[in-house]
Amino acid sequence: MKPEAKKYQVAVGDKTLVFETGRLAAQAGGAVTVGSGEALILGVATMDKEPREGIDFLPLTVDYEERMYAGGSIPGSFFRREGRPSEGAILIDRLTDRPLRPLFPKDLRNPIQVIMYSFSADAETPLDILAINAASAAVTISDIPWDGPVGAVRIGMIEGQFVVNPTYAEMEVSALDLRIAGTRDAVLMVECGANELSEEKIIAAVEFGHQAMQPIITTLDQMAVEVGKAKSAYPSFKLDEQIKAAVMARAAAPLEDLLGQDLAKADAKEALQTLKAEIIAEFTAEDDTIKGDVKEAFDLAHKAVVRSRILDKGIRPDGRDFTTVRPIWCDVGTSPRAHGAGLFTRGETQVMTLATLGTPRDAQMMDNLTPIDTKRYIHHYNFPPFSTGEVRFLRGTSRRETGHGALAERALIPVIPSEKEFPYTLRLVSEVLASNGSSSMASVCGSTLALLDTGVPIKAPVAGVAMGLVKEGDRYVILTDIQGMEDHLGDMDFKVAGTDEGITALQMDIKIKGLTTELMAEALEQAKAGRAHIMGKMMEVISAPRAELKPHVPRIETIQIPESKIGAVIGPGGKVIRGIQEATGVQIDIQEDGTVFIASADAEGARKARETIIGLTETPEVGRIYTGKVTGIKDFGAFVEITPGTDGLVHISQLDTTRVSSVEDVVTNGDEITVMVTEINPRSGKIRLSRRAVLEGWTVEEAIANDRPSGGENKRSSSRREGGDRRPRR
Repeated sequence: MKPEAKKYQVAVGDKTLVFETGRLAAQAGGAVTVGSGEALILGVATMDKEPREGIDFLPLTVDYEERMYAGGSIPGSFFRREGRPSEGAILIDRLTDRPLRPLFPKDLRNPIQVIMYSFSADAETPLDILAINAASAAVTISDIPWDGPVGAVRIGMIEGQFVVNPTYAEMEVSALDLRIAGTRDAVLMVECGANELSEEKIIAAVEFGHQAMQPIITTLDQMAVEVGKAKSAYPSFKLDEQIKAAVMARAAAPLEDLLGQDLAKADAKEALQTLKAEIIAEFTAEDDTIKGDVKEAFDLAHKAVVRSRILDKGIRPDGRDFTTVRPIWCDVGTSPRAHGAGLFTRGETQVMTLATLGTPRDAQMMDNLTPIDTKRYIHHYNFPPFSTGEVRFLRGTSRRETGHGALAERALIPVIPSEKEFPYTLRLVSEVLASNGSSSMASVCGSTLALLDTGVPIKAPVAGVAMGLVKEGDRYVILTDIQGMEDHLGDMDFKVAGTDEGITALQMDIKIKGLTTELMAEALEQAKAGRAHIMGKMMEVISAPRAELKPHVPRIETIQIPESKIGAVIGPGGKVIRGIQEATGVQIDIQEDGTVFIASADAEGARKARETIIGLTETPEVGRIYTGKVTGIKDFGAFVEITPGTDGLVHISQLDTTRVSSVEDVVTNGDEITVMVTEINPRSGKIRLSRRAVLEGWTVEEAIANDRPSGGENKRSSSRREGGDRRPRR
């Protein structure tokens, strides 16, 4: 029997979201589809009945499965099957995980899996916001313990007005791309790209977004009441309070002493591990079964001491005050052959970003469910194990690396010149050489330096800083430029990037159950001062793009040809364009609007290619002078090819300043001569040329007046003139 579906509709801005449950995936813990327009996402959530032993964390996995059938296309892979998740799919995984995770019970150890499927994509509605809402709805109505629901919206800004859940087309003209998720009372996640917007505008957008998501939260609350399952009981993995207290009492003093030594990261890590091993050995000497509890208790003690020193004593782990940025030094040009290189070091975090410029054909082809088919600015981020003093297998790009690369890319996109201004594909690779917090923002800074070193005319330099938070009840401290320990033991990692004019990118991850916009505003203001300090240090090294591109960068010339002439340049089966490239050693790319890019390291080759293309696409004009090749000899004149495929007739009377008895007395096949166009027949297209006009130095009016049959020699040949001209060759 066909099950009856339960539908819930909610207006969000000028769009309608439709939540449906009851028909699909009945054996999952919770299953909900969310649709808008013709876009549709399925979200499912399931929890194992038994906990996973031997772990001290929540085993949560979130996966977004991008299916190409959703957009009516077949995957471009060899096997025609979806393979590894695309970059876009990974980013949606991360985007969805971040607001869900803080709301699960801290003592839960049962594995939880949240999966989203793209069932339909309409190339109008972005799927990422639908995915977050689908996941939230699935967990909300499931039997999984959770403090949700969460609502999510995207906020754009078009002509100064905020827009809720804009379409792809609207995003093209939007100055803001803010994705925000939260509960009824607080914000849990912020992901943002912006065109140099002020802190005030960003906060106003966050507040607007938080209000816009409230109808979604109300609808999910209703679903929980009407169709939600009872939440499952689970074995609590709460730490034994006696062990916790005993370990805290034993570890507090030596931890205070250790933290007061201001050790380097590696030394501090070693000392901490030694102390931990010592205390574990003491407490487990008679009962090895409590080893896991002692380890967890020690970690909690370490966290408590660090946070207490910050909140109660105003002392950060490295001794800085709350607003001071770690020491910075920078360099550029560190790679002789790379097109540009920027080295940025802040404290114990060091990133080298290297830039490569390519031609338009090097743009990344996108095989996904968005209407965006190419990307000309590409940022990759690599985090090798040696950057943290570790050894591990290199197994390809991690989700974290993909996410950090996308964030750095987003931060710089607003300042990258347009293709018309700078017709290059840009690839930047950030290599993390050492890490102790905020390597993603160091990548932003290194990328700015690399772009300036390359000579890319960016609109403004961009700097980034990571902000932290330690909060206990109503007491809190905001930290500028957090290091690894502060990130790990704190409550927030709030990354902020921007120019002197405003913010270009934000990303906020929190471990608590939400932040107020007031606290976010305070963090952004503090970040502004930190960014300004960092920018000043960067500008001491290089303050503007180099006047000239590096010697190894290919030079690209741009010309515009009529769209109707594109076929003439390409030729049948690409024969013409291949011939030009082989003859000149250049690389040619032609766009649909007639924009032609000529890339070459050889100026002479580029010049020849340019002249050839102009010749192929040029329309002859009366009065213009051309240097052409003689292609045919007749007794009444010579045919001259003035542009590739187009020739005209120089009558015998117009070959020289004196009377010519035979054409071959003046020219032969293959000769190059300079001629003026004196007539183009409007009906036949036949072209009449004059060499004499050039030799005499006539104006176009004089040339036309003197190229008319009138007695003598002209009469002798005039009867054959019309028969001798031929149409331009195409």
